[in-house]
Amino acid sequence: MNIILMGPPGCGKGTQAQRLQEKYGMVHLSTGDMLRAAAAAGTETGLRAKAILDRGDLVPDDMVVGIIVERIEDAEIREKGFILDGFPRTVVQAEKLDDVLAEKRIEIHHIIEMRVDEAALFARIERRAQESAGARADDNAETLKKRIVVYREQTAPILPYYEKSGRLEAVDGMAGIDDVTTQLGSILEGGAGLQQAAD
Repeated sequence: MNIILMGPPGCGKGTQAQRLQEKYGMVHLSTGDMLRAAAAAGTETGLRAKAILDRGDLVPDDMVVGIIVERIEDAEIREKGFILDGFPRTVVQAEKLDDVLAEKRIEIHHIIEMRVDEAALFARIERRAQESAGARADDNAETLKKRIVVYREQTAPILPYYEKSGRLEAVDGMAGIDDVTTQLGSILEGGAGLQQAAD
């Protein structure tokens, strides 16, 4: 089974992806990890990506999609399935990913949004910052807030793109960790989430 997890920074995608990996055996693919792995492996694409990242620039969409597809074509991942976390980040990336996956005949079985209330999420981030002792806690909270703004402007527009094609499903990302895991499991096992895109 192949799925895409969507949601802003701080919503718990990484935690849930880890839990899904443990329960269903799918491979959790984080875009950042894949870029670093490709660079460490010394592949041509990886080295080009590393040079771009070292300059502080964004890796072009085609290159990111190429690295992701390279990874998901791995025999083990084709067999186990994957969880994409942190990609796509823009509508252009979503379109390119759709095109390449169609060409490779790789199916995405579920695209799930972890739906959150932004104000409540900010409060949650502030609380986490206060609970984690250290002078940099507030800086981390501010950084996360900035990343949420970027998500709202660049990534959130992907949701209507997937919704139009009837592929978007959702869970209540503000629920407790175990509850969110249960909601995700219900979707993956054929149940219903918070809202089917077709509703």
